[in-house]
Amino acid sequence: MKKMYIFLAVLLILAVTAIVIVALVGKNNTNQQDRFTVTGSGTVYAKADIANIEVGLKTEAKKTAAEATIENTKKMNDIVAELKKLGIEEKDIKTSNYNLSPVYNYTNTKGQELVGYEVTQNLTLKIRDLTKIGDIIAKTTEKGANQIGNINFTIDDEFALKNQARELAIEKAKEKAQLIAKQSGMRLGKIKGLFESSDSIPPIRYDYTNAKMEISGSGDAISAPLIQSGQNEIKVEVTLTYEVK
Repeated sequence: MKKMYIFLAVLLILAVTAIVIVALVGKNNTNQQDRFTVTGSGTVYAKADIANIEVGLKTEAKKTAAEATIENTKKMNDIVAELKKLGIEEKDIKTSNYNLSPVYNYTNTKGQELVGYEVTQNLTLKIRDLTKIGDIIAKTTEKGANQIGNINFTIDDEFALKNQARELAIEKAKEKAQLIAKQSGMRLGKIKGLFESSDSIPPIRYDYTNAKMEISGSGDAISAPLIQSGQNEIKVEVTLTYEVK
């Protein structure tokens, strides 16, 4: 008899557990079904106040690695000195690449033959005065830079702009939700969730590769190119999840 009571008790516990699980699953499904999701995006525009640019120097092949290194070092030191004259602070000059490599020539008779060594060095600059971009390109090219490009324009502090874009995105999402609710006959409740994503437009690129070779032989000072920074786009997208009554 005692075993029978134990068996019935276990059976009762299992039955109650099953009922609770079914109830929870049903409640969860109901919660998921009683939700409405809508997205909205907000965009603001602002003029860039920072320019990032790469200035590079590729030294022509020399017979020895030492010769290539010495020539590259001298020219790059001249470039850095010129940048500092133009008001670029040391904290805004960063070596992003330095590569010393052998150069080979291939012929049908001799096969692969070592010609010499070349050095490539690149600096990444942060320019805070955008009026100096053209002068920086011209002056560094005069000092030997022959790989200049990859300019991108950014905004130093986007926080306030993103706040504006987010506010606009939420506004549009709410407006869209109210319109859809009115058109479909839904009754919206409280906002139960919010997801945000943001992005900016891709960097503006300006390539000035091999500039030294393009102007060699002219004997004249290099004219500063006119670089337009335009406006940056700050975009925020939000997704709102509403309770449906």
